[in-house]
Amino acid sequence: MAFPAGFGWGAATAAYQVEGGWDADGKGPCAWDTFTHQGGERVFKNQTGDVACSSYTLWEEDLKCIKQLGLTHYRFSLSWSRLLPDGTTGFINQKGVDYYNKIIDDLLKNGITPIVTLFHFDMPQALEDQGGWLSEATIEIFDRYARFCFSTFGDRVKHWITLNEPNIFALMAYDLGFFPPGVPHNGTGGYQAVHNLIKAHARSWHTYDSLFRKEQKGVVSLSLFAAWLEPADSNSVSDQEATKRALAFEVGLFAKPIFIDGDYPEVVKSQIASMSKKQGYPSSRLPEFTEEEKKMIKGTADFFAVQYYTTRLVKHQENKKGELSFLQDVEIDYFADPSWKGVDWVYVVPWGLRKLLKHIKDTYNNPVIYITENGVFQTDIAGAVQSLSSYSLWLTEKTKLSGRQKSLALLSTSLSYSPWCTCTSWCSWVT
Repeated sequence: MAFPAGFGWGAATAAYQVEGGWDADGKGPCAWDTFTHQGGERVFKNQTGDVACSSYTLWEEDLKCIKQLGLTHYRFSLSWSRLLPDGTTGFINQKGVDYYNKIIDDLLKNGITPIVTLFHFDMPQALEDQGGWLSEATIEIFDRYARFCFSTFGDRVKHWITLNEPNIFALMAYDLGFFPPGVPHNGTGGYQAVHNLIKAHARSWHTYDSLFRKEQKGVVSLSLFAAWLEPADSNSVSDQEATKRALAFEVGLFAKPIFIDGDYPEVVKSQIASMSKKQGYPSSRLPEFTEEEKKMIKGTADFFAVQYYTTRLVKHQENKKGELSFLQDVEIDYFADPSWKGVDWVYVVPWGLRKLLKHIKDTYNNPVIYITENGVFQTDIAGAVQSLSSYSLWLTEKTKLSGRQKSLALLSTSLSYSPWCTCTSWCSWVT
């Protein structure tokens, strides 16, 4: 079995992680600029993205690497505050527009398809100061930003990602406070951010659909992080139910409203409502969508963009103390099998990707799938080179060995595969 004709091989990056030029040529500060400049060991060795990989000034070198790898696709994100320094269309930074125009034009000249992400964690600081994704006002502001990008770049960009991993971002930024603005709102902020992010995505999808799709003929979705989850004890009913619950919180929180029916998974709603009641709240800490909002949200994705790195085992763990947090609401413990190998939190479990793709296919109406991120961590250059060599051999064997044809058949249902690219000078969002 071979990969289907037209299958895309790409690489993916994020503006803050690679561009540098944090205050160059009229760019406004983003929340990560502020967060990293404050120090306090909240980021690995107090590093910043001020320079990063200097892609803002060394784009031509990056392009050479992309061509050398023979990629068919390149996914990158737009720095919202490089284009719109205060986050609004009140002032447009033309040098930022010129920079992204050059990237897009250079890619197309070399036969490489751009996949463009509108928001990859880097909220303009001016908007974060007004509440960021906790504020409902951000929904309209994001829609205007998206409209500006569709209008400015959409004549050439045909693949759009509105939000990168909003399921992780909402938790890390507004529940735990590990991401900017660095203020935890345990058990409440994450859900409010989720609510606003979903509505912002849906609004921008409709904007594209009604104003740009007919002429530009592009597609729009959002990318979701998904670790594959397995019951720690396959014979335990409580572990089986915990695993289903965890998948609903991890993936279904966004995927079910957008791909199925406009509303959150029932198990998520009932779980949070039950926990909220035990904690003395008069109503659920999870906001509710109106019937009109459900209709607006349903079906607002043209493909399923998924980002897989690892797998975990799941065990039911009751929240006996009634602790207030997103993670405690799920009532699970999760961990890696001791036999799995990896670096940091990324344990290499290739079969997890196959099972995840099968889950998406069966649960979300057999959508077109783009694997927009995947990869492993490396702490040294020699190891990275060795891993790339092993990875290449693994892919080759995937296409040859009949015993692994299930994996290839499922991978072939997707249209594009993009491993995540980082760089030596800025390689981690947080410690």
